[in-house]
Amino acid sequence: MTTKITPITPAEYRRIPWKNGGGISTDIATDAATGGEVWRFGRTPIPVPGPFSDYTGYDRVQVLVAGGGMVLEGPDGEIDLRQPFVVVRYKGELPLVSRLEAGPVEVVNLIGLRAEVKVDLQVLDAGQSLSLPKGIHFAYAPSGAARVADRDLSDDHSLRIDAAGPTMLACGAGRVLVASIVTSII
Repeated sequence: MTTKITPITPAEYRRIPWKNGGGISTDIATDAATGGEVWRFGRTPIPVPGPFSDYTGYDRVQVLVAGGGMVLEGPDGEIDLRQPFVVVRYKGELPLVSRLEAGPVEVVNLIGLRAEVKVDLQVLDAGQSLSLPKGIHFAYAPSGAARVADRDLSDDHSLRIDAAGPTMLACGAGRVLVASIVTSII
């Protein structure tokens, strides 16, 4: 079993308008076969508060990477994104409205169609390692340079890791976000 690692630069990212018309997202990567209908990994500036797009049938994983914090208000309470690099998970059909605590923020998102994939997002700091299952993974440097999988990553750069089986990923310097997409159909 081999693991394939492919660098991805910001020039390769795709910029797309939000479903609700409130801004622009940057897709770091999407599933190529459907152009992002099954899963999407990206970074999004949120300049003003407002309703979140409806992603019924999808699971969402999100982390604050820049700005003064945000709270997502929903019918069952709040989802707290005030602290940077704390991962939150929620269902895409949950009606949410963002509240910005101190001006614009930026978040990293991973969205996956729950009937087809399982998605996860983890923070990996220098000196830490993580066991990755078989699947597609991304190591993304959201706030400065990093070293992961024995490769240097510049700020806002990513590595795609196609793991044919269980794979260890080590962060030698900096901080990376590790997005994982695993097929849930067996």
